[in-house]
Amino acid sequence: MQLKIMPKKKHFSAGRVPLILFLCQMISALDVPLDLVQPPTITQQSPKDYIIDPRENIVIQCEAKGKPPPSFSWTRNGTHFDIDKDPLVTMKPGSGTLIINIMSEGKAETYEGVYQCTARNERGAAISNNIVVRPSRSPLWTKERLEPITLHNGQSLVLPCRPPIGLPPAIIFWMDNSFQRLPQSERVSQGLNGDLYFSNVLPEDTREDYICYARFNHTQTIQQKQPISLKVISVDELNDTIAANLSDTEFYGAKPGKERPPTFLTPQGTESRKEELRGNVLSLECIAEGLPTPIIYWIKEDGTLPVNRTFYQNFKKTLQITQVSEADSGNYQCIAKNTLGAVHHTISVTVKAAPYWISAPQNLVLSPGENGTLICRANGNPKPRIGWLTNGVPVEIAPDDPSRKIDGDTIIFSNVQERSSAVYQCNASNEYGYLLANAFVNVLAEPPRILTSANILYQVIANRPALLDCAFFGSPLPTIEWFKGTKGSALHEDIYVLHDNGTLEIPVAQKDSTGTYTCVARNKLGMAKNEVHLEIKDPTRIIKQPEYAVVQRGSKVSFECKVKHDDTLIPTIMWLKDNGELPNDERFSIGKDHLVVTDVSDDDGGMYTCAANTTLDSVSASAVLRVVDVPNPPFDLELTNQLDKGVQLTWTPGDDNNSPITKFIIEYEDAMHEAGIWHHQAEVSGTQTTAQLTLSPYVNYSFRVMAENSIGRSVPSEASEQYLTKAAEPDQNPTAVEGLGTEPDNLVITWKPLNGFESNGPGLQYKVSWRQKDGDDEWTSVVVANVSKYIVSGTPTFVPYLIKVQALNDVGFAPEPAAVMGHSGEDLPMVAPGNVRVNVVNSTLAEVHWDPVPLKSVRGHLQGYRIYYWKAQSSSKRNRRHIEKKILTFQGNKTHGMLPGLQPYSHYVLNVRVVNGKGEGPASTDRGFHTPEGVPSAPSSLKIVNPTLDSLTLEWDPPSHPNGVLTEYTLRYQPINSTHELGPLVDLKIPANKTRWTLNHLNFSTRYKFYFYAQTSVGSGSQITEEAITTVDEAMASRQVDIATQGWFIGLMCAVALLILILLIVCFIRRNKGGKYPVKEKEDAHADPEIQPMKEDDGTFGEYSDAEDHKPLKKGSRTPSDRTVKKEDSDDSLVDYGEGVNGQFNEDGSFIGQYSGKKEKEPAEGNESSEAPSPVNAMNSFV
Repeated sequence: MQLKIMPKKKHFSAGRVPLILFLCQMISALDVPLDLVQPPTITQQSPKDYIIDPRENIVIQCEAKGKPPPSFSWTRNGTHFDIDKDPLVTMKPGSGTLIINIMSEGKAETYEGVYQCTARNERGAAISNNIVVRPSRSPLWTKERLEPITLHNGQSLVLPCRPPIGLPPAIIFWMDNSFQRLPQSERVSQGLNGDLYFSNVLPEDTREDYICYARFNHTQTIQQKQPISLKVISVDELNDTIAANLSDTEFYGAKPGKERPPTFLTPQGTESRKEELRGNVLSLECIAEGLPTPIIYWIKEDGTLPVNRTFYQNFKKTLQITQVSEADSGNYQCIAKNTLGAVHHTISVTVKAAPYWISAPQNLVLSPGENGTLICRANGNPKPRIGWLTNGVPVEIAPDDPSRKIDGDTIIFSNVQERSSAVYQCNASNEYGYLLANAFVNVLAEPPRILTSANILYQVIANRPALLDCAFFGSPLPTIEWFKGTKGSALHEDIYVLHDNGTLEIPVAQKDSTGTYTCVARNKLGMAKNEVHLEIKDPTRIIKQPEYAVVQRGSKVSFECKVKHDDTLIPTIMWLKDNGELPNDERFSIGKDHLVVTDVSDDDGGMYTCAANTTLDSVSASAVLRVVDVPNPPFDLELTNQLDKGVQLTWTPGDDNNSPITKFIIEYEDAMHEAGIWHHQAEVSGTQTTAQLTLSPYVNYSFRVMAENSIGRSVPSEASEQYLTKAAEPDQNPTAVEGLGTEPDNLVITWKPLNGFESNGPGLQYKVSWRQKDGDDEWTSVVVANVSKYIVSGTPTFVPYLIKVQALNDVGFAPEPAAVMGHSGEDLPMVAPGNVRVNVVNSTLAEVHWDPVPLKSVRGHLQGYRIYYWKAQSSSKRNRRHIEKKILTFQGNKTHGMLPGLQPYSHYVLNVRVVNGKGEGPASTDRGFHTPEGVPSAPSSLKIVNPTLDSLTLEWDPPSHPNGVLTEYTLRYQPINSTHELGPLVDLKIPANKTRWTLNHLNFSTRYKFYFYAQTSVGSGSQITEEAITTVDEAMASRQVDIATQGWFIGLMCAVALLILILLIVCFIRRNKGGKYPVKEKEDAHADPEIQPMKEDDGTFGEYSDAEDHKPLKKGSRTPSDRTVKKEDSDDSLVDYGEGVNGQFNEDGSFIGQYSGKKEKEPAEGNESSEAPSPVNAMNSFV
């Protein structure tokens, strides 16, 4: 076999040619060019067993090559076949193929026989195989009368086919009159011989058209047997029929259809034998009858069944082993088993073998004087005989050749001459067949010639083998050398592989393998060479592969496939589905690197492959798409095993849509009581299709089933048939039974009624019973219907009762209910708490104690005690203002409580009352108490009036809540300079009877901050703050204005401005020239804090500053014209500077907090002094 080659400028991919092509050429003899003298070689012939169609002309092939061209002759049945004497037989020109024209006249049977072709020239003769020609046959069934068969249920049956013997054998199948194949199963199946086997028959097997068909493929004809009628009846029907019409012997089979263990229908007995030829398919069959239907199992007694060659057919009744060999011989056992027993059959298998080649003889080309051998080795079972022929004549009777010596399966040639040329035949045969091989010996003297075309360009993918062809011929056999480049040395096998057929293999081609390679062939008669070229290309790679996807039906999915390839190769990207073309559907869209499928359906699931192909290589990557969805709803709901309080529900699951069903949800509808409303009944595993349901009496049930998987829940199934359960007495009583009085002389009994589903029957009523808990009275009962409340009148006040509510219907009573306790109606308590005592804890907290009232006087459920307390006022104030009373309630049987949030230095009054469900009892005697002094609140207001150059006057209003007797006021103040820094703090005490105070000797034009608060004997109260500014010295301000308007001052300012302008121009010029302004360097290095620029906004002197330097004074620091600041309007409120109280209370109202507060950071008290500002600064900073 030779490589296909291309002329230059056409690319040939050595990397894509399988290496085996070259290796096959390596081990075969060299082909002799057809322009050289050579013996004939058979190139084509008909098969050994040649079955022909009798309706067409017979063509028996025989083609051969040789130099000179061979002539052809034929033998038929071992004698010469003279085609010239038969006008129907012709031979194709230039060929040995016979054409027998039987379509015009003649019969195919006339030309049956064994044919052999001989191709002959001056160098020898080659012969074909013995070709056995036989016409195909498709005979009809013989006419027969088939009696109807009658069986009863459960019997076994074999319907015989017995087709006519045709050539080749027919294919058998069973159909009905409508040409529909009869269904087969483990119970009913067709055997290898064509018979139809029934392990047991059922009534549905009854039919009149069991027809066996035989199909003869060679002639494309089908023959049919007469229909067979089968009737299967029950035992009772069979007995009636026997008694009326027939005798027992007219029935097919005599055994009744009872359950029975298996027995074999075929093969018979416990042992059998089977012989098969090597390479064929071994088919073993066991078919058993029995009831229940048996199951077949297979084992090999002395080994295991071959994994990759074992297949089961016909519901495991047929065991097949492909490519059988001698190792498959042994004992095979089939086992038929059902619930009543098992039966075994052993088949002893022997594998024979027709002859097969170990080493077939190969053509031999020798130069005069050379030596050689022909080897013919074959094997088989039994061992084949080896025979030699020369030019079609047995070697024993052929002319003698001194250069030839035969040694069994080998012919040895020595010192051959041109007359030694001949064709030798090797025949290996045994009882199962034969092998025939032609091999010539051709004695030639030829200089080397290279048969591969010159300048072939090979293109190979990097890192793959490169195979450079150099087909050659010469006699004697030339030696081959390879060179790379124009001046390269011979290539050796340390890196390269030099094959005997001349091929150079580069096992792993790299980029540097690119170049020109020269093949040189030499023998003693001359030399020949040839150049080929090799290019190495980058491999095609898929750098982004499609990925496994699971999507829900109706959604969109995208597969990505990015390809990287050699720049000189143009890849073709193709998408495949399940190794076939994509569906022709607009939902599939292919982009540059993507495949997108929209509106995914179930049929879209499968394996998607991205294939990238170039002229040199191909790569592919695949991903599986799994289309999932919620399951399809179950169907075929059926109710069985119907009981009074139970039923079995079965269903058939719908398609799980590729996501396993995890559970089934069963719901029911009560058409009698709640039509159209579905309730949850049960859940079962996704592997179950049956559920045993517990039902309630007197319910008209319908059921439906839903399936659920990981995607979601299916729509409900169709509803099942309705099932009405029988009525029964109630199995439960009303719940939430309570007894509470609404009036002092009644008892109201309430309950949650049963619904219709719980009633268990018609006529639902309730038996209500009651009696006093602590008395000996009998139960009083009443029966009511359609209500959930009953009122008992005339009861004593707040007495415990035992209550029962029992359900009943027309069938009977529910179980006896448990009694619950209730109470008749409550009345107001009769007694007030006594011995009320008050303990003042501090100025805002007091603790109250009292003695509990007797429980009988409560006349109801004790809910707790309630304290009313209020601040006592003088008679004049009491007339002007309504007294505000506060209430605290303490749950349960408490005897003390805390009163928080009291006002210091006040007189309070309180009383205590007991509380039940009806209301409050009488109040206790009022008890008064005083709270001690506390710290005062902040002064009500603070204002600054009459500011002068060095004084400020403060006026204020006393605290609105002095919380005691004021002892004095404290005033603290400190100056604030222009940078908002605080100066030294001054502390001043002012008598409590003052509401005005003047501060003297202050700095002029200075802002001051004041902190002012009142004091009692307990301590200091919350403070109020304010800021104010002293006025400016008018004379100094006037002088400042006069200087600013003098001419010399204006001139000086202009000169300074001009000088600054000049300096800026010089600086700009220097910077443009790359220099640096030296004065600026000095300023950067030694910043003088005394030399500061003037602020542009207000003309004051200071540092350059950001927005923070221009912060205004604190909000609220600028006062209105009357210099008065109300406490409510000041930002320095109690939240910032004063004290507050944070507290919380227990559920009993007791105070559990503590006094706490947050104060403004204490004013600075250092000795820092604020520099007196300049007149200009003071003037410009005053507002």
